[in-house]
Amino acid sequence: MSQTTSSPSLPTIAFIGGGNMASVIMGGLIRQGHAASNIEVVEPYEPTRAGLLHSYGIAAQESPTAALQRAQIVVWAVKPQTFKDAAAATRAHTEGALHLSVAAGIRSDSIAKWLGSERIVRSMPNTPALVGKGMTALYARTAVSAAERQSVQAIMASTGEFLWVDAEKQLDAVTALSGSGPAYVFYFLEAMTRAGVGMGLSEQQAHQLAVGTFVGASELARRSDEPPAVLRQRVTSKGGTTYAALTSLERDAVGEAFVRAMQAAEHRAQELGDEFGA
Repeated sequence: MSQTTSSPSLPTIAFIGGGNMASVIMGGLIRQGHAASNIEVVEPYEPTRAGLLHSYGIAAQESPTAALQRAQIVVWAVKPQTFKDAAAATRAHTEGALHLSVAAGIRSDSIAKWLGSERIVRSMPNTPALVGKGMTALYARTAVSAAERQSVQAIMASTGEFLWVDAEKQLDAVTALSGSGPAYVFYFLEAMTRAGVGMGLSEQQAHQLAVGTFVGASELARRSDEPPAVLRQRVTSKGGTTYAALTSLERDAVGEAFVRAMQAAEHRAQELGDEFGA
């Protein structure tokens, strides 16, 4: 079940990596009252450090220092291919912390080995977190306590909704569905806008209509107890305009192609774990 939660008082949090997703989480925490002085950041890229200082008053460090030792929670917001090296450089300063990874594909077994800790939570957020409408899945290893789960929930709730999964392998499916999912929506918005322009609308008109339709349909699906198939049928009169469009989509096997596309994303998530998790 999707959930949100209010933010309890959080301890000092360190971010390894200060890029887009880390910045979104930091911003959410600060908006909820978490002090910037209780956030440590390691970010090697100087312009990103400057941006964090300007936006949030956080003085990020170029490389790991002993200042990380005061952090009870460490958020790993690094690229999958750099995680292992970052862990080696940071491990000595973070041995007593709870670790929360937002890195795609890297399995908790690898993270546990690199960091020498079993207290690890993996998460798969998505980019609507930028506007507080993110959808994040979470998986915790057995060493993570109930109180630590609550702390993780408070962090991720600052970006939107969350849900827990019971099996880590489900995160590959989550990556394919909600992690990559915003790109699918944008893909369809592009196509709908292009079609609207081709039928005589201005680009601005077509874009507004397409975006508004996605927002409204998503909210209707959220509030309804009926499955999407029933909602679709309610819009589709046999022989009508919607019927003509859906018949065309079915003739082109768009639904099957979409399923294959998501399976490709899931497969790539598995490959990332194999490739960078050794």
